[in-house]
Amino acid sequence: MLPYLLVRLLVGLVRLLPLRAAWALGAMLGRVGWWVLPGYRRLARHNLRIAFPEKPAAERNLIARDSFSRFGANLLCGVRTAFMRVDEFRARIEPASLEAWARAMREPNARGRGALALLSHLGCWEMWARISALVPGLRSGTIYQPLRDARLEAWVRRLRAAHGLELFDRKTGFHAPAAFVRAGNALGVLADQHAGDGGVWTPFFGRLASTSPLAALIARRAGVPLVPTAMVTAGPARWRVLTGAPLTPRPGESAAALTIRVNAALEEQIAASPADWFWVHNRWKTPKPRFLLAATKRGVEGPRKAERMEDGGWQEAGAQVARPATTAIPETAASASSPGSLPSSIFHPPSSRRFRLLVRSPNWLGDAVMAAPAVRAMAAGRPDAEVTILAPEKLADFWRAVPAAAGVIVIPGARRGALAVASLVRKAGPFDAAVLLPNSLRSAAEAWLAGVPRRVGFPGHSRSWLLNQVVSEPAVPPGPARPHHAARYLHLATSVGAPPASLRPEGPPLPASIFRPPSSTSSSLRLARCPGAAYGPTKRWPAERFAEAAKLFAAQASRPVRWVLVGTAADAPAGAVIEAALGAEACENLLGQTTLAQLIETLRGCDALLTNDTGTMHLAAFLGVPLAAVFGSTDPQATGPLAAPGRARVLRRQVECSPCFLKECPLDLRCLHAIAPADAAAALQRLLDR
Repeated sequence: MLPYLLVRLLVGLVRLLPLRAAWALGAMLGRVGWWVLPGYRRLARHNLRIAFPEKPAAERNLIARDSFSRFGANLLCGVRTAFMRVDEFRARIEPASLEAWARAMREPNARGRGALALLSHLGCWEMWARISALVPGLRSGTIYQPLRDARLEAWVRRLRAAHGLELFDRKTGFHAPAAFVRAGNALGVLADQHAGDGGVWTPFFGRLASTSPLAALIARRAGVPLVPTAMVTAGPARWRVLTGAPLTPRPGESAAALTIRVNAALEEQIAASPADWFWVHNRWKTPKPRFLLAATKRGVEGPRKAERMEDGGWQEAGAQVARPATTAIPETAASASSPGSLPSSIFHPPSSRRFRLLVRSPNWLGDAVMAAPAVRAMAAGRPDAEVTILAPEKLADFWRAVPAAAGVIVIPGARRGALAVASLVRKAGPFDAAVLLPNSLRSAAEAWLAGVPRRVGFPGHSRSWLLNQVVSEPAVPPGPARPHHAARYLHLATSVGAPPASLRPEGPPLPASIFRPPSSTSSSLRLARCPGAAYGPTKRWPAERFAEAAKLFAAQASRPVRWVLVGTAADAPAGAVIEAALGAEACENLLGQTTLAQLIETLRGCDALLTNDTGTMHLAAFLGVPLAAVFGSTDPQATGPLAAPGRARVLRRQVECSPCFLKECPLDLRCLHAIAPADAAAALQRLLDR
């Protein structure tokens, strides 16, 4: 009851004002709103930056400020003109513009059809009811959203019906509106609002936006054209009707493809009078929780390249993006399936209009490699996605090798606080969302301080208050089987709308020379071995066994073998044992001598790798290098190498206390001692034979 009384009171007060006074009062209220509503002020600037990145910031700011004034003025004038006499109202509309619009609406009527007036929140859109009544013999209607207050709803219906406007509730479907316009009448449809989950994602000013296909559906069903229509400001308390070129549905054209043309027509009208548009509407809203679009109801629609038409002109053809079939996330490398994705080839927005996603990398190499499938899935989640990785300096070269990563923000090696990292993110931004792969409080603070509007992550380490989208940890099925750690990262990716994907990382292709035929005797085998592990002694197979395995393999190899020791300077004692056993001429010791980029190139030049469970193991799997991995206290089911089939062999002996996940063994390292050098030599041989 109270909202109804307040609206009636305010409308009654506005009715007492002359039209010019209503305009001046509304403009003043709009200017006040500019200063007292900072959230809407920021939103208007944000939207204008998306729509007109080529305009200087000062010009965009002026448009935003003027739009507040015009919105207030048009709002009050829309109320005031609803009660004006027809001759008074007609005097406020530019005659030539009204006549041009009337011709565009009547032309289909001459052929026994009606037309759809394609409306937007441009200028004084509430005047649609009045201008349609100015055209003799034109019956008009509109599709509307009912108000919640029943009294207010009934009053608004009576007011609009007084101008001869027929109302169609959008909840009742489009069959009645289609029949109305097919009978030769004019129907107004607002088409520039965010449509939520029910919309089709199409470009609007070059940026994907959820758009209602209602206007296109009715136009196709009724076989009538769409006439872009707007009542834009021509001066204080004066307007002109802006009429765009009619959009006629083409034979076989889908509603989604027609919606692309609808958005293009609205863009043209908004660009002609930008200060008149409703910039405080969140048109490019980031959906929650699935802001990646692989699972959207109506899919994504983007323009293909122009196709030649028979009459010598050109047209834009729509191309619907098929949604991948829903499949369960594989929990082991053996059950990994091919990734589903949204083809990005149909839509290439400029960088300033892409959906910019920041992904905070884990801090360890092995975890970063296991996170790569999730990053690939997120990059495939929407065709306008641009994924930037925020990573420690020691991991930057790895992420530069990940095809899905468009860029890397490097956290310097010298210890920097969250505020300094946030400053780096701000300089590289703005970003639309951030997905935080580590569980740390610091990673959440970095994104929060950087002002990233959507911050997603698991709730660990009391950081939920810094996130505005918290993802629950994936459920662990009962029993001894453990999901792979990479599946946890993929769970985070699919929770925000990425398509299901393979657990196996995909790195840059290996040189063709790596896959030499087994019969080739023209060169030696180049084999890498990584004898260390930062985790602790329970992951380190004894150096003596590495050396013995090397001797056994070399004794039966058909070609000379050159060993390359890789790892950190901390692995030097183990490396010295191996080098002494094999001889300097057969062993190249690179321990502690390579950057990550150099390690990547070294591994890419090797035929295979013998390694402990460490970051180098995961890196080799990422690169596609065949590998044999020794596991002790850890579980290969949870952190094993995610290699292509036949490219990895795990050496593990199940003992009564494994897996214990301890860094120091309280017993005798029996899990590692149970693995014989002959087992490793045989595993390498099988890899190379394959």
